[in-house]
Amino acid sequence: MTFKNFLSTTKRCTLFMLFCGSVGSLSCQAQTLSYPHQSIKLISPIPAGGAPDLIARIMAAKLSELSAQNVVVENRVGSNGYIAADYVARSPADGYTLLVCMDSTFSINPYLYSKASVDVNRDLLPIASLGANQFVLSANPNLGVKNFADFIELAKHANPPLAYASAGNGSQHHLIMELLKARSGIELLHVPYKGGSPATTATVGGEVAVMFAGTSNANLLRTGKLKPLASSGARRSKAFPDVPTLNETYPDFEATIWIGLFGPAQLPVSVVNTIRTWVTQALKSSEVVDNLFKSGGIEPLLTSQDEFKSLIAQDQKKYSKIIGQLHLKLE
Repeated sequence: MTFKNFLSTTKRCTLFMLFCGSVGSLSCQAQTLSYPHQSIKLISPIPAGGAPDLIARIMAAKLSELSAQNVVVENRVGSNGYIAADYVARSPADGYTLLVCMDSTFSINPYLYSKASVDVNRDLLPIASLGANQFVLSANPNLGVKNFADFIELAKHANPPLAYASAGNGSQHHLIMELLKARSGIELLHVPYKGGSPATTATVGGEVAVMFAGTSNANLLRTGKLKPLASSGARRSKAFPDVPTLNETYPDFEATIWIGLFGPAQLPVSVVNTIRTWVTQALKSSEVVDNLFKSGGIEPLLTSQDEFKSLIAQDQKKYSKIIGQLHLKLE
């Protein structure tokens, strides 16, 4: 072998060893960077203060502990959850951008909006249910009504009609009040806001007379800044056992709300399973359970992934029927 050939062979061997070393290094890095290896974002579709945002912040604190990563909440508000849903659907399917969302985005929006930037059934994956609560028909205390019957009587004779707030066109706050109008024969003026928190502020401030508030407004209801008239669940709220349900006056009138965790549609099964393990541990934690209840009577909602998907399907069937009966359609 000539000296020139020896150098050429030596160079090739050196390059080969360097290449093998690089591949080995990348392989090690890939193994090291298993999920999760960076901070995680929980996207909330409503302003701070509403039930989905409260749950997101309570869960973020616990998930930070369980995942050993920083879990932060980011608010992307508007279009009854579609802005946040679209953002998460378009994010990488790696488990680092997740959606904490109310049921209306999945059970109401697809039947209410003629156009949408995201198909929630196709573009988002249900990971886990998180919590459930019910609505409380809540009046500004200066309205002067003592109970639900007083409110119905006042509304029947009000001219002009009393105004009510909602978390936005097509929100459950909106649909439930429209159902109550139809069931009771009263007339009310709808004033939509961008989320439950601004709607609550408007009701407390007297801009509107009444709203269906989530039990996340428990402190306002307990301190008299809002007057509780009736709750919307199948049974009385644990947070307000003295407040009658709507179905005590109108049989079979029921409306509850759930909040769930979603990710991009192509999220790997291994990542989903990891997240579900954290969620299960969090919702069984007495600390989380207590914080949820103190935040407004929110109850943990633990289901299997299949049960969660079935719940979504059941609500879609229910609300699509209601929307059809009310002839509602939004652009």
